[in-house]
Amino acid sequence: MEAYDKIVTFESYYDPMLAHIVLSRLEDNEIPCFLADEYSLDLRPYLNEALGGVKIKVFEQDEERCREIMAEEPVFDDEAFTETEAPTDADIACPYCGSINARYGGATEFKFHLPSLLVSLFFSLPLYFRNAWHCFNCHRDGA
Repeated sequence: MEAYDKIVTFESYYDPMLAHIVLSRLEDNEIPCFLADEYSLDLRPYLNEALGGVKIKVFEQDEERCREIMAEEPVFDDEAFTETEAPTDADIACPYCGSINARYGGATEFKFHLPSLLVSLFFSLPLYFRNAWHCFNCHRDGA
């Protein structure tokens, strides 16, 4: 059996998301690898300890290169990550009067919702409150 034919476990992770992050770092460096026991743990997460977590499998000849890659600090391109501003209340105009004096929150107009009322009365659950856009100029709620 040649060294290229032998597959070994590089590392095991109890967090599948962390295993995917490490796998993508290795794949970005052109290391052939795959995950083992990922789907078994998705179906039965209580077996995580028994199976030893999600394992990253690599060829034996690539194991040392994998350790070097993981020892390096990841390089982030600051220009690739641009922050976008979240929409504010000033960015939304009222569909009825066109005013920008509006906000998103609890609706001020009462809309009767029978199923929520029945569930609240019989099962002691809180009442249903809907959120909507409210215009302070025309005092109407939007969807």
